[in-house]
Amino acid sequence: MPSFTFRVGTQDGQILERKVESLSFDAAREELRQQGLHVFSGKRAGLKLGDLLPRSRRIISTEKFLLFNQELAALIRAGLPILQSLDLMLERQRIPQFKAVLTDIRDKVQSGVALSDAFSEYGDAFPPIYATSLRAGERSGDIEGVLRRFIKYQRLLVTLRKKVTSALVYPIALVFLSIAMIFVMLTVVIPKFSEFYEGFGAELPWLTQLLIDVSFFLRNNVVLALVGIVVAVFLLRGWTRTDSGRKAIDAVKIRIPFVGGVLRRVAIMQFTQSLATLLGGGTPMVPAIEIASQSVTNRMIGGRLETLIPKVREGQPLWRSLEETGVISDLAVEMVKVGESTGALVEMLQNASEFYDEEIETSLTRAMSLIEPAILVLLGVVIAVLLYAFYLPLFELTSVAQQ
Repeated sequence: MPSFTFRVGTQDGQILERKVESLSFDAAREELRQQGLHVFSGKRAGLKLGDLLPRSRRIISTEKFLLFNQELAALIRAGLPILQSLDLMLERQRIPQFKAVLTDIRDKVQSGVALSDAFSEYGDAFPPIYATSLRAGERSGDIEGVLRRFIKYQRLLVTLRKKVTSALVYPIALVFLSIAMIFVMLTVVIPKFSEFYEGFGAELPWLTQLLIDVSFFLRNNVVLALVGIVVAVFLLRGWTRTDSGRKAIDAVKIRIPFVGGVLRRVAIMQFTQSLATLLGGGTPMVPAIEIASQSVTNRMIGGRLETLIPKVREGQPLWRSLEETGVISDLAVEMVKVGESTGALVEMLQNASEFYDEEIETSLTRAMSLIEPAILVLLGVVIAVLLYAFYLPLFELTSVAQQ
């Protein structure tokens, strides 16, 4: 588990240094505050190999990491010790970066470090739920069981991502082709028409003149336009990597027609499945909520779910806390309420996750059936406006000639 060093003040005025092991910097700082200490500053203690990796970078794909855990669980079920299982996995590993990390983890385990702590030192290189699940398995003596739960969780996420990706391929391709066709019309076709109209010497309608001005600007400033687009994309990506930027973008996403409902269901499914996996593996409620809320890819919803932590810590029922966030559907709240009252919370969370997985597939199909015609209609309107602007001068010249 990561260690953090803090400079704190006690109630009697002393300034001390405290070292805390916790899942995150914020969790460690909150732990000290609950002890009645005032935190002046803090930092992560020491520099480990895992710290050298980018915090948001995965060193192995989700699918390959799923395969790794399936093989590890099979070896443990066969009765092999953890260290020997890691040695066998290293012999078959073909991904250089992951092999280097796995070698470091094996060496740490050999020196006496717990497997969960060895993985947690790499921060976001691995899902935070993974190290937490391993830690719960180590405490209960059932590492294979928690690996099986994690594998089920990963399979659900992989399946979900494939569904979303396959559903979005055609609409995205259609949008890019539409933009490319409009760009060609503006930069190639319209300038040809403008040369044709110059021979008449007549004043062009404002819509036609506007399109001609836009087309010549794009044609004469293609490099400038491309540079502007690249700079805008670069700045936008930098902004979305900040916490405030990502939350703002995610808040917009769930308000998009057709798509917003799907994204909200995805967030609920991620939270309920993660929480069920952690609680089923023996993780206490408050740390489980903290990790489950971090596993939600929509940070706006994830941030709202993080408000559950102090409420549940103070003794408020989970279902009531979820209801107060305003981001969880009534159905999910009711299922959690039933689970808490009957002592089958993990089972009800899994049922909620499976229900929303089916709902996501249905919603995706419905959304795609509406998005594709909407894109085609929008494209048709744009093309119709362009054609109208092209031929409007001819219509006016023809009407003048007939008079």
